[in-house]
Amino acid sequence: MKKIVGFLLIGFLFAPPLLSAEKIRVSVSSLDVAFLTGGVAQKGGFLKEEGLDVEIIRMNAPVAITALASGDIDYTMIFSSVVRAAIRGFPLRVTAGFLDSSTHMLIARPEFKSIKELRGKTLGVSAFGATADTAARMMLRRSGIDPEKEMKIVALGADRARFAALKEGIVDVAVISPPADMEGKRMGFNVLARAYELFSFPFVGLAANVRKIKERPGEVKRTIKAMIKANRYIRANREGSIQILMGWGRTDRESAAASYDATWEIFNDHGGVPESGLRLVIDQSREALKVERPVSAGEVADFSLLREAQKELGIKAR
Repeated sequence: MKKIVGFLLIGFLFAPPLLSAEKIRVSVSSLDVAFLTGGVAQKGGFLKEEGLDVEIIRMNAPVAITALASGDIDYTMIFSSVVRAAIRGFPLRVTAGFLDSSTHMLIARPEFKSIKELRGKTLGVSAFGATADTAARMMLRRSGIDPEKEMKIVALGADRARFAALKEGIVDVAVISPPADMEGKRMGFNVLARAYELFSFPFVGLAANVRKIKERPGEVKRTIKAMIKANRYIRANREGSIQILMGWGRTDRESAAASYDATWEIFNDHGGVPESGLRLVIDQSREALKVERPVSAGEVADFSLLREAQKELGIKAR
């Protein structure tokens, strides 16, 4: 018995040391269903499986862009703002995409039954140039309304502020995300359009500094893998995803379930970004920035590590 204990002690003393998890910092714009990939990757243990200890930080887009460029954070999950920053010359690149379209929708006061009735009315958005604003303008254009010429658009901040303005009649229609649509329906408001029903527009992904991609490619690849695993979990496990969303978004079960049911189909299972979708984001960004020169995909995205991650996960590159 003493010999066995001795051998065990020797084995313990000479065993290779356990590697501590690499600490990374990831920013999201909000703790809601749009960024559930990050919540599931963290709470579901997928980042830990890849040897990563993550701190997820809520930041608005301008702050996140500055922090990513300076190295104060390692990654951000916002998409369009990174593309816009890269076009402006920031050393940032999108490395993967996890939502194939926006979660946003247009919800209007009870008297409006169709988008065409909104000509000359007032639209509430979050901030000019933000994804919610872009998605709202795209939904209006797809429905035959020129938002720049035929709508009054006001920036109101967070979803709750937009919803409050809608209730008080300050705006006629607002762009919001689930589960506010559920509350709106109960109050008699009408959902006139959902972005994912009209177009593909990459919404949430993973972006990093160019230096991070060059100097720590293994870490970037493992982060991408963890996020893809999280998306696969979301698509396959409704109950588990709802439970995580309740804690992640600090919301009740009814709201979490409504948010999940309204969005789970736009969480992809591969991390890829369709070329047409990326081009749409680039063109929207060029228009917003008034950039006339052509912008290539390589100026805003680097999918080389995504392809490696997909290969290791047995996913055919897309």
